[in-house]
Amino acid sequence: MQTVRRAVGPLRVLLVVVFLALVAAQLWAVPGMVPDLTAPSLEQTVVRGTMLTVSALGLVCVQVVVVCTWQLLALVTRDRIFSADALPWVDAIVWAMAAGWAMLLGTFVCAYYFVIDEVSDGPALPVLLLVLLLVGAVVGLLMVVMRALLRQATSLQTDLEAVI
Repeated sequence: MQTVRRAVGPLRVLLVVVFLALVAAQLWAVPGMVPDLTAPSLEQTVVRGTMLTVSALGLVCVQVVVVCTWQLLALVTRDRIFSADALPWVDAIVWAMAAGWAMLLGTFVCAYYFVIDEVSDGPALPVLLLVLLLVGAVVGLLMVVMRALLRQATSLQTDLEAVI
């Protein structure tokens, strides 16, 4: 347990760095990556606004995962990770990942049907989005399995405490 507690401090520092980087990305990087148009049509304005909104919401999903991970680390340091207190945080991680994956799926569909033909003839963008969708699905399903394992371990911990 001492080794785990030693890892919690540096992990918290990294979580703060990641959170601050995500905030910086929301404020400066994402708006800078979406192209400014000199005389945008209504359709281009809607597409630009949608791109900004989906990008910002996707980063919010990652921020939710960071905050929930911070809370789970607090439970680890108090040796309460296998309690009912951990379950809402894990549920929030699963829901945030599901929301992020759904937005990525929407981006993939929109990019495939509306943007790809106008931007590029190459398959790089759809392939990248498809790979991100697959990785997101694997990580999300892995979190569902981890949540089930946590529920089972919590139940066993409760039973063990009742016996002792």
